[in-house]
Amino acid sequence: MDVERSKPYVGTMVTIHYEAERCLHAGECVRALPQVFDPERQPWIQPNGAPADVVAEIVRRCTSGALRYRMANGHTETPVRPTAVARTDSGRILIRGDLRVETATGPRQETRATLCGCGTSANAPYCDGSGPCGSRP
Repeated sequence: MDVERSKPYVGTMVTIHYEAERCLHAGECVRALPQVFDPERQPWIQPNGAPADVVAEIVRRCTSGALRYRMANGHTETPVRPTAVARTDSGRILIRGDLRVETATGPRQETRATLCGCGTSANAPYCDGSGPCGSRP
């Protein structure tokens, strides 16, 4: 995640970073932890709304990598090993692991990413949901 492109939501025990252009709006975070993730509230992310370990668990479910966390003690997400790659029925490519993703602005270290499988994303290599592979989850 490019920290400069992400917005931090600072809590007492955990800070959540959100990169809007990466979000595919699957809603996993909102459904799983509405007391922390509520798009009807401002700010929409409230890191203190649940225990930090629960917040971290839900953030790790974000397949796009739009959400990241940093615990108050400095710990961040541990990459999945070995790297896991899957293709959805619609063509999106889901990757988890210790990743180096080459982008137009340079390489990025990631632990989770959803890549475009149809080649039409304006945010390549990440899927932006605009093409055929973004038509369904």
